[in-house]
Amino acid sequence: MSDHPVSGNSVSGNSVSGNAFHGSAAFQVGDHNTQNIHHHITHSPPTHTSSTTVDPLDITADELARVVGAQWQEEAGLRRLLEPAPLPVRWRVSDRKVAGRVVGATGEGAGRARFGPLPGVGAITRERLRDGGGLRELHAVYGGLASGRLLLVGAPAAGKTAAAVLLLLDALVHRAAQVAPADRARVPVPVLLSLDGWNPGEETAVEWAADRLGREYTLFHGKGGRARARQLLEQGRISLFLDGLDEVTGRLRGAMVGALETAPFRLVLVSRAREAVLTAKKARLGGALALEIQPVRAADAAGYLLNRLPAEPSTAWRALTGRLLTEAGPLAPDPLAAALAGPLAIALLRDVYGDDDPVDELLDAARFPSAAAIENHLLDHAVVAAYTRRPGHPRPRYSATTAERTLRYMATRLTQEDTRDLRWWHIPGWTGRRPRLVAVWIVSAVVCGPPGVIMAWSLSPSLPIAVISTLSAIAGGYGIALQFAARSVPQPLSSAGWRDIFTRRTVGAGIAQWLFVGTALVLLIPLLVDHSPPYWFWYLVTLPLGFGEVLATGRGYEILSRAPFLSVGVGRYDMVREDFARPSVADTRSVSPRDVWRHHIGLRLFLGLLTGFALALYIGPMVAWSTSWPRGAEFALTAFLWTGATSGLVGNLAVATALTALQLHHEEGTPVRLVHFLEDARRRNLLRATGPVYQFRHARLQERLAAEKPT
Repeated sequence: MSDHPVSGNSVSGNSVSGNAFHGSAAFQVGDHNTQNIHHHITHSPPTHTSSTTVDPLDITADELARVVGAQWQEEAGLRRLLEPAPLPVRWRVSDRKVAGRVVGATGEGAGRARFGPLPGVGAITRERLRDGGGLRELHAVYGGLASGRLLLVGAPAAGKTAAAVLLLLDALVHRAAQVAPADRARVPVPVLLSLDGWNPGEETAVEWAADRLGREYTLFHGKGGRARARQLLEQGRISLFLDGLDEVTGRLRGAMVGALETAPFRLVLVSRAREAVLTAKKARLGGALALEIQPVRAADAAGYLLNRLPAEPSTAWRALTGRLLTEAGPLAPDPLAAALAGPLAIALLRDVYGDDDPVDELLDAARFPSAAAIENHLLDHAVVAAYTRRPGHPRPRYSATTAERTLRYMATRLTQEDTRDLRWWHIPGWTGRRPRLVAVWIVSAVVCGPPGVIMAWSLSPSLPIAVISTLSAIAGGYGIALQFAARSVPQPLSSAGWRDIFTRRTVGAGIAQWLFVGTALVLLIPLLVDHSPPYWFWYLVTLPLGFGEVLATGRGYEILSRAPFLSVGVGRYDMVREDFARPSVADTRSVSPRDVWRHHIGLRLFLGLLTGFALALYIGPMVAWSTSWPRGAEFALTAFLWTGATSGLVGNLAVATALTALQLHHEEGTPVRLVHFLEDARRRNLLRATGPVYQFRHARLQERLAAEKPT
């Protein structure tokens, strides 16, 4: 990960040394070190306790640093970026036409710099950039660049995102361990985001980033969360590392670069070099400094591989590393050295070949005449290698055959849709909806229909009534199935968290509605009838009206609108479409796709059943009081089942995805627990999580899996 040495227990320049860090966020980046991440915030005691107060934004920033550190520490571990003696990161100032003059970025002779150097980091000059450098120097550029605008470019699979992740972790180390507590507020918290989903024509960079932070970190959920995120961005207390510029369309890339021009925070933008050049023809990031990630040297690749082998490597490994050590550099004509010029191929090589495997077969010029042939061979075996049991590791939950079949199917679907983002809530659109429609129809009619038929028979025990009620149950089940089948069309995951639905305002409106209607009935009913129920009865049956008011005035509108007889009078709701659900958890952390899945299926089902119970509570007691308690129970059960099914099942994309997974299991042989499989594939470094979506670890892996399976 880092190419600077670590020794002793000192801090010098921009390097950090020592064996451990302790604090609100702690990371170690050198060799033979440990990490201690504390899941709480620590603050230095104020000098004057009587007059000094802690800025709430300081607490938020420190907690964000902890959460981001834990997130990317785990991700870096999955990507194997933190192992001993990692591959060095090397860069030089790019000579491609992707940015302006270097002096425009360093601010030399141009007066006041846009961003002052971070505490503990000196100002960057052209002289310091002349010879390029490694990860330590990259952090110095990040922290000392006057423009605060850094472009990381390079060839495909050159390790640009890996360099950005390692830079982010180094920036967190610097903030946590190398800066005095009094200066920590001047050091921004680095956050890595993907640029997908941003339309610069509709929202500014700050608005978009604040929204993304609110979606991806529970720290910014709830009342005021988005406002806190916006404050941190506007004050430059967050720096954004933006990946995926090369994955959006050309016109949109130019608009994004233009919108980032005036962003008030430090910025690191990651892109493939070719797309960066094309973007620069339409829009350039003012004051940006473009650094190009360099290919891995053959000797570095050999050293990296040897460090992970036994002290006495096998003959095959000695032959392969010996070939690398004899090469002059990464641009040598040898196919092996050219193939291993990128971190992706090196990591794949170690994944695919064990200590005793015949890795020297890659030296066969007849089988592997080019670097592309070697890379394709490694990509073709990546999935099998990830799901092959290794000594000391638990047995994989899925067979290599099942995993490869599933990932090939998904890669093909994503390639057909011209996207890299695997949104689990779009999976229902991947296959025909008819089998799910029939299944939901049958289940709804069988489960929800009998209570209604029994209720109708008890009211009028005759054959026509039985037939009509049975046909009504079948028709009702079909109606539910039609609404459920509509979820096969790709759409936003329009849901919200508990705090978005049960806010003080909505709960207050619900209580007011309940007390008003209940009190009105208590006062009016005795004037209209001689034998009215007791007071408590009217407060009981009007409770559902208060609950309906909570949903109608909050973001539970869609759940309520699905419920029979409860969709009237909810026009006051201010429609806010969320891109995905927002879990509300006790601790602060980043939100993963699996978190979104679990939250959505749990919240929607619970609120749907609660809505059914509300209608049952409304109808059942009134029927029971006017007729009999058994009949009231029949009405209540019927209302509960039908309303719960329509409001909780129909609008639940997580349920639709689960049923689609069953269908795909039958049609394509994919796992039944598809979301669980996706998370397992991420753990095996075949997928990565970007906010609420999954992506293949690299575009080349998706392309290769989507191609025709090699024979």
